[in-house]
Amino acid sequence: MLDPIDTDAVIRDGGANGRYPDEIHAAAGWWLGACLVTTLKAHRITVAHDGRSTSVPFHQRLCRGAVNAQHYACTVLTLRVADEDTLLRAMAELGGVPGARVSSTGPEGEETVSIVLYGSDGKPLDEDTGLASIRHLIANDRVPIPVNETAKGRIEHYPHPPAEEGAER
Repeated sequence: MLDPIDTDAVIRDGGANGRYPDEIHAAAGWWLGACLVTTLKAHRITVAHDGRSTSVPFHQRLCRGAVNAQHYACTVLTLRVADEDTLLRAMAELGGVPGARVSSTGPEGEETVSIVLYGSDGKPLDEDTGLASIRHLIANDRVPIPVNETAKGRIEHYPHPPAEEGAER
């Protein structure tokens, strides 16, 4: 792993949480996306972010990691900017697919990034529902990679009500 993170400190509380750039970096988004897909054996997930500039690269990497996860050919449906309720509603509308939401808080240069990973039941993952497995994969540099180009998934935009005026999509 080129730029490891302290997985025990960062991967907790339903996903990953850490100060950017000291504890977490955008590559963690890729790792989490790929591991979410393989751990939950998902062929489709829904993702969103809060629109903050720090959250966007984490969201983009999460999407790319998910579409490149082994042989799953996962379709990532991105809502782009959406709150948690909108994401959970979309996950349910799609028949109960897993999902992820990236958000960040704090002043620039001192942000805390949170990536919440949801199971198909709409609840954040816990130790027994996949989080421990994801942490183990990342800690042991076992992040899934695609087996070939035909196994690669795709990213699609999922339609949802417009975000508040002025919000970046």
